[in-house]
Amino acid sequence: MTPPPPQAGTPSAPSAPTKPISGVDAGLYLHPQTLSRLGTMELRAKMIVEGVTSGMHRSPYQGFSVEFAQHRPYVAGDDIRHLDWKVYGRSDKLYLKQYEQETNLDLVLLVDASGSMNYGSRSFSSASGSGQKTSHDGRGEWTKYDHATATAAALAYMSLKQGDRVGMGIYADGLLDSVARSGSQAAWRRIVGALSTQSVDRPTDLGRTIDQALAKLNNRCLITLISDCFEDVDVLRSALARIRHRRHDAIVLQVLDRKEVTFDLDETAPFLGLEGEGRLRLDPRAIKADYLKAFNEHRESVEKTVKRFGFDYQLVDTHTWLGPPLATFIAKRNALVKRRKRS
Repeated sequence: MTPPPPQAGTPSAPSAPTKPISGVDAGLYLHPQTLSRLGTMELRAKMIVEGVTSGMHRSPYQGFSVEFAQHRPYVAGDDIRHLDWKVYGRSDKLYLKQYEQETNLDLVLLVDASGSMNYGSRSFSSASGSGQKTSHDGRGEWTKYDHATATAAALAYMSLKQGDRVGMGIYADGLLDSVARSGSQAAWRRIVGALSTQSVDRPTDLGRTIDQALAKLNNRCLITLISDCFEDVDVLRSALARIRHRRHDAIVLQVLDRKEVTFDLDETAPFLGLEGEGRLRLDPRAIKADYLKAFNEHRESVEKTVKRFGFDYQLVDTHTWLGPPLATFIAKRNALVKRRKRS
């Protein structure tokens, strides 16, 4: 059982927002560069999903509407209205036209707002792409939570644009806030509004969160977990097992700050536990080798655990632009879906 890696800190850790923020600036969440890369791409489920409204995703139920799929031999009792008379004229054999229904993919975003997500070493102005030097609550750092919200907003925007329903849950020691699944364009602003007003200062309880989230779902969905995954791998494994048992698909986007990945710190400083662990003064040079060993073992365990369930994993670096890694990931996922359909 691999313990969570140590959390890098600074003498002045960013504070969490405590007041609702009015006038959400969508530019902070969807820079034009991001939209230009993601706006025309399709987010498809790997798993055939159920749905009720018209969208971009194949239904497992063969019907006689929307798009031609294949022929099958006529069997006594079949509806003759769907006979292909042209085929009959050429072959003197009776065949029925079968069609695939187009159905909606429900995307459920689960965004981690626990205390560890409040760490960031990148300046807000360089990360947001909006020219704004600080956040609405005065922070100068672009945190993992900021990057997670940008990721969630981008995925929600893209999915709503292609006609899917999107819902969201923000969690820490349980679900803190949620936006009901909807296909309306107003849903995106509700999602951004909820993300921008959430405090980021509680401990994590992924197991409880998954139980609460699954209780709200009555059809198969694509669940996207956006988190630093700083919890015990056994807890993550149990949560993913419950998602798989309920026959949902899943993506895990592990959001990490580059300082956490490289531990490129040179000066002795107090390290702050952002989920109530207290303060410890350390020389980072003395513990760097052990830290990196524990950190890399944990991250690799997270990735292997996710993939073992047949789900998709992607590492997200807060110091890189959001658009290119998301576009690459979704393109790779879509290519895999198409290969599986052909096999």
